[in-house]
Amino acid sequence: MSNADPKELAKFSELAHKWWDPESEFRPLHQINPMRLGWIEQQAGPLAGRQVVDVGCGGGILSEAMARQGAQVLGVDLADRSLKVAQLHAMEAGISQVQYRLVAAEALAAEQPARHDIVTCMEMLEHVPDPAAIVQACSDLVKPGGWVFFSTLNRNAKAFLFAIVGAEYLLKLLPAGTHEYAKFIKPSELLTWSRAARLEPVGTRGLEYNPLTRRYWLSDDLSVNYMIACRKPAAPAA
Repeated sequence: MSNADPKELAKFSELAHKWWDPESEFRPLHQINPMRLGWIEQQAGPLAGRQVVDVGCGGGILSEAMARQGAQVLGVDLADRSLKVAQLHAMEAGISQVQYRLVAAEALAAEQPARHDIVTCMEMLEHVPDPAAIVQACSDLVKPGGWVFFSTLNRNAKAFLFAIVGAEYLLKLLPAGTHEYAKFIKPSELLTWSRAARLEPVGTRGLEYNPLTRRYWLSDDLSVNYMIACRKPAAPAA
């Protein structure tokens, strides 16, 4: 296996049939997806006509949403059952602008270097053994001048209380064991990996949740869930 944790793949495979149930364990992803999509378009501009790779696409919630905006989307993952769910849902919805492949990000980057306008990697870095290698692969996939988006969880006491104790055990928004605190990533670490991969961070956004109103919103607070937008420097003029 390449840069993947077999236990993580098994965990998401067990839940694969629930990806598109908005009241299932994936409810948080359905709720935040419009905000993620809106922020991506706010930073990178309209998606229509753009070539996009969604790394760690899971059941295709974000991939399909970007395709609905007119992008040509390739969703990649190493969880076969999740990909089958994504393919079936896109087929049933009649969405032809999204394709899915069982392939590692690093292998795809070697096959299709600098070929894509936008690369997204959302809620995936905290589930792999070597997240810096995924960041490098995302950089390799994107064209000069293109955009790369990451989202993950911060590593601090507040994130442990909110994302694990609160979300998994008290509120049961996610299955217990979904996240491993030691794999959470500080923004400073992700920014360092991004710059080492020749990406220029240009924007950040936090994602907050009110358990009483069950509402999510974007903010400047990066202490728990956060997103980072990067650009690859444009190629110098010939």
